[in-house]
Amino acid sequence: MYPKVLLGLAMAFSVQVWAAPVQTADSSEGEILTNEAGMSLYVFDKDEAGVSNCNDTCADNWPPLAASKEDQAAGDYGIITRSDGSLQWSYLDQPLYLWKQDKAPGDMTGDGKFDVWHLAKP
Repeated sequence: MYPKVLLGLAMAFSVQVWAAPVQTADSSEGEILTNEAGMSLYVFDKDEAGVSNCNDTCADNWPPLAASKEDQAAGDYGIITRSDGSLQWSYLDQPLYLWKQDKAPGDMTGDGKFDVWHLAKP
């Protein structure tokens, strides 16, 4: 009996599921996507499907929602490779970003910025 239980436990703990670190939240702008800490996520009009065009200073101001090599795309959430080789989460092929001026969960100060940044919405 014990070997079966131990084998079952070993199998259960060896399987890991990596989900996108994204959740939805209600806001004054309707339902939006946030990171796990509740910080608003944004999309950039100048991106192309599956391609980030926000690099260098842009990425300093709009940090990409980073993915790791161990993460796996699932459903509407994908992982793109940025021009510097780092990985970034996307939603429906739109790369996802944070905004450095947002300081607390629920802040949405980047929405409409420069007419090209918008809250990511499901």
